[in-house]
Amino acid sequence: MKCYICAEEGKSTDAVAICIVCGMGLCMDHAIRHETELWTGGYPFPAEKIEETIPRILCKYCAMALKKGAPKGG
Repeated sequence: MKCYICAEEGKSTDAVAICIVCGMGLCMDHAIRHETELWTGGYPFPAEKIEETIPRILCKYCAMALKKGAPKGG
């Protein structure tokens, strides 16, 4: 698989990751690591936030969308 963003730029670079949201192949230069919060608790609502995070890989488009959708002050 090749990096989609590099392909848009006319380059051919092997992908090393896949965006967790849209599935786009990404090279090391275009993969964005995002730390996702963990919550614990029962259904239907989480009870408390855990200190640890889970790393997720995003493309620049999904990272921008996630940042725009984040609550103010958080």
